[in-house]
Amino acid sequence: MTRTTLAWMLTSAALLAPPLAAAEEPNYTRTEDVVYGRKHGMALTMDVLAPKADANGAAIVWMVSGGWFSAHDAINPGYVAEFLNRGYTVFAVVHGSQPRFTIPEVVEDVNRAVRYIRYHAADYHVDPDRIGVTGASAGGHLSLMLGTAGALGNPFAKDPVDRGSSRVQAVACFFPPTDFFNYGKPGERALGEGILSGFKAPFDFNALDPQDKVFRPVDPAMRDAIGRQVSPITHVSPDDPPTLIFHGDADQLVPIQQAELIVEKFKEAGVEAKLVVKPGASHGWPDLVKDNAVLADWFDQHLKVKPKVP
Repeated sequence: MTRTTLAWMLTSAALLAPPLAAAEEPNYTRTEDVVYGRKHGMALTMDVLAPKADANGAAIVWMVSGGWFSAHDAINPGYVAEFLNRGYTVFAVVHGSQPRFTIPEVVEDVNRAVRYIRYHAADYHVDPDRIGVTGASAGGHLSLMLGTAGALGNPFAKDPVDRGSSRVQAVACFFPPTDFFNYGKPGERALGEGILSGFKAPFDFNALDPQDKVFRPVDPAMRDAIGRQVSPITHVSPDDPPTLIFHGDADQLVPIQQAELIVEKFKEAGVEAKLVVKPGASHGWPDLVKDNAVLADWFDQHLKVKPKVP
């Protein structure tokens, strides 16, 4: 099985959702290919799905990612119908995809996406302080990276978007990798090796040689440092947002231990966190889209309008 096939399988959670019937009038508008950033002369895009009526003013950022592979074709509005029906504006984020781009570059992309959404919140009629994030597998990993390592922007940045925060206020995701150095059991490495040996490209960390102007592999110490930086568990702190994780206890690709580790770390830090175990489920399950109702409940609870302080 090729790396691309595996990545596409990881994106299939969105494809399991029923598409909108041709004769059915959608209850949302869809704005495609909104450019939220540029890199290497290319545009980074997202689709914006906005309810036509009864919008609740909150945003859900959907990480369109499987195996850190991302594509516009994987955006199936049926997958996020529950969020749209409840009034959420959904931002379907497509990031720089493997095998061309590595995980640190992908993390930069999704941070930029949240900053863009926050900067343009008024344009999309959403509250910049009521942003949730969701995704499955690699999309779950990226959701947790935003939840644990989203940060204030650079106040000196030339682009005003980059001066804003990429913090989110709630996370709800499916079967995410969380610790690439204790993957399935203590001391088990998964930086494109072991269980994740079919995903070498996202972990192909390189740095530009300033003399020869070519990219070369980083040394082992730097490779480990980068691996820790892209492990969400590294960044857990008491100010992290409330986090919900769904995970199957028969998952062979992302062991449920990954969810257990980070939920335990969240609780130790005093962060509200919950793990929902799907008995017998592997990496995804046929009716996964139905569980978005539970994720929506989580967002309803944690993204509701806060009462004003007199």
